[in-house]
Amino acid sequence: MKALLLDVGGVVFRSGSEMLALLGEREPAARAVTARRGPLGPEPDPDWERMLRGEVTERGYWALRAAELGAALGRDGWSTHEFMVELYERAGVEIVRPVAAALMADVRAAGLRLGILTNDLAAFHGDGPLGTHTGLQDVDVLVDGSVTGILKPDPRSYAAAIDGLGVTPGEIVFVDDMPWNVEGGRMAGLHAVQLDLRDPDAAFARARTALGLGAAR
Repeated sequence: MKALLLDVGGVVFRSGSEMLALLGEREPAARAVTARRGPLGPEPDPDWERMLRGEVTERGYWALRAAELGAALGRDGWSTHEFMVELYERAGVEIVRPVAAALMADVRAAGLRLGILTNDLAAFHGDGPLGTHTGLQDVDVLVDGSVTGILKPDPRSYAAAIDGLGVTPGEIVFVDDMPWNVEGGRMAGLHAVQLDLRDPDAAFARARTALGLGAAR
């Protein structure tokens, strides 16, 4: 393996489901809603299940969450971007997964190629500090479907990332948290690893093994 290709939300950045738990801790009025947060909440999340069945898109899911939480907090008409600012752009909140940062650093130290393939970076985070996060800029290629208009699992999205990395598909380890994106990566010839939000560290361990890297220090 010669390259690592990562999704952003849920992989490099902590998932929205994790960030919802923090929102519930600081906003009591939101707790009835944040109890439903994908696979991580104490209550079932029917909208998440609808997304997994393909009845609503990932962006559609987060738009629903934004509207519901905005109403609970008295912020009717909350856009997804405004919602993401509330979740992610708060002082003292750790955004990047430490295991992701460690893996990216070790990939760089080993002289391997490093890329980002995301659907929603600009759509969710715009020109704010997360949209231009330093850790995301120090890569060989960054393909954002918000900018290109081509979203995973469209084969063209993977092709753009493969071209930017400059290696063959079979030499790339790809990590994503959405099953259809992982399957799209496999169809594109990548060594695709699905990150389970309930145990994200396991996916990074698998990626390390595939890349021939030792355990994180």
